[in-house]
Amino acid sequence: MKDVVIYRTDRGSIEVTVSNDTVWLTQDQISELFGREQSVITKHLRNLFNERELDEKCNVQILHIAGSDKPVRFYNLDGIISVGYRVKSREGVQFRQWASGILRQHLLRGYTLNQTRFEDNARELEKALVLIQKTAESLALSADSGKGLVDVVTRYTHTFLL
Repeated sequence: MKDVVIYRTDRGSIEVTVSNDTVWLTQDQISELFGREQSVITKHLRNLFNERELDEKCNVQILHIAGSDKPVRFYNLDGIISVGYRVKSREGVQFRQWASGILRQHLLRGYTLNQTRFEDNARELEKALVLIQKTAESLALSADSGKGLVDVVTRYTHTFLL
């Protein structure tokens, strides 16, 4: 598992684990996400695999996590969305609308923008440019310092674009 992203709901937030180009949630997290009992989520997941809507081997990871003495099953985005279409709840509708909006943006633009990361990178770039401007105005600027400034601008610009 790699990154953790926070998905916010009216009731709070859920930490979403991101790995291998998808997100992963436990049954407990899916239950919390859709505002339904875990038994309801278990039933929907079982039906998804029994009806061959999804392949269990491709959509489930079994991992050992801190605080648990037994392995925990994680379900990927395909499983989460499939449960979201089966479960009847206000939270399920909100999640489907959110996921469909992200997909629509991606299909229409050809990319998806992570607004938070974009804004964080913009702030970092702005700080770097202020520092570079102050350094460039210094009377004691040497050729090595100028080369260093160009390197910093290049790195921050590359980071910002990513």
